Amino acid sequence: MLNIHNLTVSFQGDDLFSGITFQLRAGDRVGLVGKNGAGKSTLLKILSGEQEYDGGQIASDKKVSIGFLKQDIDFVKGRTVLEESYEAFKEIKKLENQLETINQKLIERTDYESEGYHQLMVDLNEVQHQYEIHGGYSYQGETERVLQGLGFQRADFDMPTDTFSGGWRMRIELAKLLLQNNDILLLDEPTNHLDIESILWLEEFLKNYTGAIVIVSHDKMFLDTITNRTIEISLGRIYDFNKPYSQYLVLRKELREQQLATQKNQQKQIEQTEKLIEKFRAKASKATMAQSLIKKLDKIDRIEVDEDDHSVMTLNFPISVNPGKVVIEAEDVSKNYDDKQVLDKISLLLERNSKIAFVGQNGQGKSTLAKCIVGEIPFSGALKLGHNVEIGYFAQNQADYLDGSKTVLDTMIDAANEKNRAKVRDILGAFLFRGDEVDKYVRVLSGGERNRLALAKLLLQPFNVLVMDEPTNHLDIKSKNVLKDALIKFEGTLLVVSHDRDFLQGLTTKIYEFKDQDIKEYLGDIDYFLEQRNIQNLREAEMRTKTNAKSKEHKSSSKESYENQKKLKSLHNKLSKTEASITKLEKVIKEIDFELSINYDETISKPNFFDQYHSKKKELEKLMENWEVITEQIDAIH
Repeated sequence: MLNIHNLTVSFQGDDLFSGITFQLRAGDRVGLVGKNGAGKSTLLKILSGEQEYDGGQIASDKKVSIGFLKQDIDFVKGRTVLEESYEAFKEIKKLENQLETINQKLIERTDYESEGYHQLMVDLNEVQHQYEIHGGYSYQGETERVLQGLGFQRADFDMPTDTFSGGWRMRIELAKLLLQNNDILLLDEPTNHLDIESILWLEEFLKNYTGAIVIVSHDKMFLDTITNRTIEISLGRIYDFNKPYSQYLVLRKELREQQLATQKNQQKQIEQTEKLIEKFRAKASKATMAQSLIKKLDKIDRIEVDEDDHSVMTLNFPISVNPGKVVIEAEDVSKNYDDKQVLDKISLLLERNSKIAFVGQNGQGKSTLAKCIVGEIPFSGALKLGHNVEIGYFAQNQADYLDGSKTVLDTMIDAANEKNRAKVRDILGAFLFRGDEVDKYVRVLSGGERNRLALAKLLLQPFNVLVMDEPTNHLDIKSKNVLKDALIKFEGTLLVVSHDRDFLQGLTTKIYEFKDQDIKEYLGDIDYFLEQRNIQNLREAEMRTKTNAKSKEHKSSSKESYENQKKLKSLHNKLSKTEASITKLEKVIKEIDFELSINYDETISKPNFFDQYHSKKKELEKLMENWEVITEQIDAIH
């Protein structure tokens, strides 16, 4: 599908990577990994055609379509969520306009026997045929299914895109890409703005994706679930193995150990040969033998061991002073944004040294409560900090607060005080900003480098309670592991908002799930929470959407009746069968569409072809309608 040969890219006179060669084949699900700044996003931009390269060649099969999810997106204002999502179907929308134009002309004309009118009927038939082939009668249902999988509610479909946050707009862009059925899908950190349930849904979707996928991600569990191949960019070259990330790490380690052992044996042979040369050189009778050994030594292919980039940031969070036993006490905290109620009378008590995670779907109030705790936004109710509590806060968009016109060093010096200003360079060095790198302007830093700088800046203030909102976004896997280790060793109180399952495993001892303006406590880490919530597959992830706001009385009696449980079980069985039928029928129709595109005349000449084809289309439409009805019935019971 795509051949990359001797690709070289330079940045400010230095090679970012050089001589990169690999092939991208159908069915490949590649995890593209490496340190922040290694060139992962740059490589995706080059593969998508958005960025030029300095040397090498990129060749592709004819008519290969490439979809690219990048970090910066720009929507046309005024479009609704559905309208923007329908932009994925440019050919279908074009055909819809043609149908509308032809039908309008047919309405206006009365010369039914004329050649012109007859030609309009022929055109109408042809456009309708093309419309069916391109999926014109099923794309709307498919769009709604994908949007719901990514966390949108039906009530959101007709809302303007500019009323949604950047994270939700990113989901719309992701939905468009998933709906396009491109041959190659390039995804740059797709899970950064997704909650756990949406990530689970996306995993299932991508596992069934027929094209090739290249994913830049720092979510190890996501990579292990989706990918069958890993390409790591390290020190300007690539390492390519047909294994998911965790298995790749084992193979890479084994390969390097073999190289070291072989190199060691070869070095012994070289040293022995050199000793013989020195011994024979001194004797005239052995001079010829010495020359022969020298030539032999020159011809030896020296074994090289793959260089490994072991540089990682050094991180330690010291506490300022010991606080009292209770560090945060919230009572009846409520928050609304205009008419939208986000939190309704939330009460909780956090004790010293506890490690807490806030989880749940986006928009359910996790970041909102964190902002209330640190005093960033107003709220109603009571929220009290304990004795000697000093809060350190890492916001979800912390890197956005950095001034792009300042250098890395100036950013730190400006944030420092008299006591710690002398330690600025040491802190920067611990976060891998060394030598000339401290003079880099913030605007040229990668997303991960900005996050590292924001973490370094956080250490300049005293704290004994850490509130961190999505701290792992953009951090590479090694840096994320260092951050996790530092937080495990942190002797203060930790409150972290995160959707990263691997990061949360073993980190926290208590989970608060945010749902329907309320919170629910789980005593354990993320594995315990997922086990309790029993989110195991696509269907459950789809079904766990936000329900309509319920009264507190209803929340307190959350056990469903026996009859409701029986109904739910029956409906879930129906839904499962319907989804299986949809998948099977979509596959059949796709095969027919492929036959039409390869050999149109021969395919349509088959007996009753169009009757059977239209029948399958109508059957798919009916199944999609049934799916919607069953889904609504399940939502109503929930």
